[in-house]
Amino acid sequence: MKKINMLSKADMVKGQGVLSAHDEQVALAKEVMKGQAQILENSRENCEISHYHSINPEFYLSIGKRKKQGAAVGYVHFLPETVENSISLPKPAKQLFYKYMISFYKKMDYLVTVNPVFIRKLEAYGIPRERVTYIPNVVSEENFYPLPGERREKIRRRYNLKKDDFVVLCAGQLQKRKGVFDFVRTAKKMPDCKFVWAGGFSFGKISEGYEEIRTMMKHLPANVKFIGLVDREKMNEIYNMADVMFLPSYEELFPMTILEAMNCGVPVLVRNLEDYKPILSDYALKGETVSDFVKILSQLKEEPEFYQRSAHAAFRGHEFYSREQVGRQWKAFYQKVFEAQEEKRVEAAKWEKRRKKGENRWREQERQFI
Repeated sequence: MKKINMLSKADMVKGQGVLSAHDEQVALAKEVMKGQAQILENSRENCEISHYHSINPEFYLSIGKRKKQGAAVGYVHFLPETVENSISLPKPAKQLFYKYMISFYKKMDYLVTVNPVFIRKLEAYGIPRERVTYIPNVVSEENFYPLPGERREKIRRRYNLKKDDFVVLCAGQLQKRKGVFDFVRTAKKMPDCKFVWAGGFSFGKISEGYEEIRTMMKHLPANVKFIGLVDREKMNEIYNMADVMFLPSYEELFPMTILEAMNCGVPVLVRNLEDYKPILSDYALKGETVSDFVKILSQLKEEPEFYQRSAHAAFRGHEFYSREQVGRQWKAFYQKVFEAQEEKRVEAAKWEKRRKKGENRWREQERQFI
């Protein structure tokens, strides 16, 4: 049976979307490729496909060897411009890292990105468009789903929230690009609502805006809670205790948190980013400024019909990005790679046959002159 080797060190940093995306994709691949390919993880075995989920140096050094065994597939979760405002590093170190990142991608036979806008951006870095495939992120209904009202109330009590509180949630790393300052500014203008942020400094002190955010957290308004990093196994409860998922990020690709909230039927409010246009459609509410966010959140709180329409829109997003649909895309992709590898193998065999035939003919002619 053919083998697909999933190569990842994403678990080195807890609380990041890359880890969640890896876990969901590997589970889905095992399901859709059952009976057709064996899914391995960080294996040393020879495999027809080596699927790189992260760009660690030890993986970079293995690319040449693994491409001799089969195809190299790279998962594109970020580019230099998306990392720029995530971590704080000296400029020379950043430039070196960005150069390394693009070099890693260029060595791949195939790239998969979770947002179609990245196809054009990768092309700008000199990577042929035909090498890149768009397959969206996916979230399992087994891990994220709506909970009954009684369970929701119990979870709220655990976080000192009342049954009738209107709870606005953000789930994400603490970085300036995540819009954490606008989250708090919005909360200050809505003292009758509770604002909860689940997530921490996944990259520690090199997280962009670390000191500024730490200072801000010492002077939070009474209606804001930062509950720190929450294990993903417990995040379903966090989404269910919320009335709305509010992600005011300035830069995103395709946040797993949005899909997780959609699975729970929770309305989603995001900043109106260009990169969201091809993926979110009307599944999420969008605003540009703090004033926009306040207006939309107030409408969700005060207008039940608007709230229900927004919740239904979010759930439609969950249905559109279902495991069945995304699973079909991954199955078709892997089958395409296997077929291309088989064609290469057949062509190589033909070439080797021609080479040997030519070599034998040369030897026969050589003997004639001896």
